[in-house]
Amino acid sequence: MPLIPEEPQIHESAQGPRATPAGGRTAPTPRPVPGPRPAAPPRPGRPGPRPMPAQRTPREPAKSEQPAPSVNPQIQLIPASVEGALDAAEEAVDLLLDSGRVPGDVLVITTGEPHPWAAHEMSFGETAYWAQHDAGDDVFYADASVASRAAARPVVVVAVNGGADESVATVLPLAMGRAGALLIVCGDPKQIDSLLGAGV
Repeated sequence: MPLIPEEPQIHESAQGPRATPAGGRTAPTPRPVPGPRPAAPPRPGRPGPRPMPAQRTPREPAKSEQPAPSVNPQIQLIPASVEGALDAAEEAVDLLLDSGRVPGDVLVITTGEPHPWAAHEMSFGETAYWAQHDAGDDVFYADASVASRAAARPVVVVAVNGGADESVATVLPLAMGRAGALLIVCGDPKQIDSLLGAGV
């Protein structure tokens, strides 16, 4: 009989962690520890490859930005008299903003008298005027004489509110080149058609 208790004692000493419930709780802890410990030293070496996926992510947006400029802008003609072209352009801008366009997306070019906003801003000097253009956070108004200096924007609105035919004929292709997505021309359809040589 004393041999039987001794054998379980031998088994208990060999299975000490399994026999006691507290030891069973500690047994899982040592098991994972050997795994992470060898993994911990390689971790400092792993951050080198980790930035590579981050570099792949910026490449994809760059590809998506490249095709955007190659898209030809949509052209819309809003019939208006020379006297009403500026008002028609203002209404077009209001509709654009109401539809969710950001003000900085819009450039307005006048072929005759400058827009009142442009005239007001130019009274503070060209530096302040062009600083607002460069900020790009609001609708920008330019007349035909300075339109070539204006940067491209997603939407360009042209108010054919006067000016020589030659000036208008120069501004229309310029405006088309500046418009990324949409070109809106407000003026006399017959004049615009004759200047472009084809219907808009």
